[in-house]
Amino acid sequence: MNILITGINGFIGRHLAEYCLKKPNVKVYGTIFPKNFKKEKNDLKYLGARTTLFECDLTDKNKINKVILKVRPDKIFHLAGQSRVSLSWKYPKDTLINNITSDLNLFESVRDLKNKPVVVIAGSSEEYGLSFENELPLREDNPLRPLSPYAVSKVTQEKLAFQYYMSYGLKIVMIRFFNTEGPRRSPEFVMSSFAKQIALIEKGKQKPIIKVGNLSAQRDFTDVRDVVRAYWLSSVKCKFGEPYNVCSGKKRSIKSILDLLISKSKIKNIIINEDLSIIRPSDIPVTVGSNEKFKKQTGWEPKIPFEKTMEDLLKYWREIV
Repeated sequence: MNILITGINGFIGRHLAEYCLKKPNVKVYGTIFPKNFKKEKNDLKYLGARTTLFECDLTDKNKINKVILKVRPDKIFHLAGQSRVSLSWKYPKDTLINNITSDLNLFESVRDLKNKPVVVIAGSSEEYGLSFENELPLREDNPLRPLSPYAVSKVTQEKLAFQYYMSYGLKIVMIRFFNTEGPRRSPEFVMSSFAKQIALIEKGKQKPIIKVGNLSAQRDFTDVRDVVRAYWLSSVKCKFGEPYNVCSGKKRSIKSILDLLISKSKIKNIIINEDLSIIRPSDIPVTVGSNEKFKKQTGWEPKIPFEKTMEDLLKYWREIV
């Protein structure tokens, strides 16, 4: 089985590649953005000989078309794109062009194949945007009210995927994953930022002060190792052309998670400082999803306790800072 993972060098991409390689008779192929190719290719050597990496900018149709024709994948997990909400405020145009054009080029390339692969696209809970108390937990049929350029790009990706499913019969599954955490998460994301700062404080490389943004927001977190298992199951058991939530179904405030991480620190007298520069122009107060549809379709449910996720994240940063 040939599996293509776009953005294989990303947080979820790496974990997904490792998961796929545990299965027999699988060959994994991955795309990496040209700017990062040399370094990231070297970093991914540990994946071994069953993995082939391509330098590819998915906004270039010819490049992705060549990859598709060479690999002729049985499954595609499409993870490449601009994934940071905060960055989308700074570069809205680039975010929209990158995320939407990449999907368009991928779908066009797949459309030309005689044997069409299953394509799983990575949506986001950010698509729901503004939600109301009576709508929680969020289900797949809830109205989408995106509140960031990133969220708009993900809604558009999903609508484009549905159009290609209806128009050309592409085998596309749409996953809306909620907040995903675990070891190797980039420090640009909130929990990993906290864990990295704590690790630096413990080693005396940072003053005992943690910079924070909005701590009152409540989010639905799932361990990345549960998420990649969900991705695989979605490629096997989900209906094409339909969205599915992948989430824990539990909400946690950012403040409570920061308190949890600090409680696991060797340094107890840590000061919390609000940094206005990382406050978003608009933020979603509460996001919590229902995984009922996905669980019923696949039998999936999260297995890794949240406390274990945070322990492993903190351990990861302690080892590398």
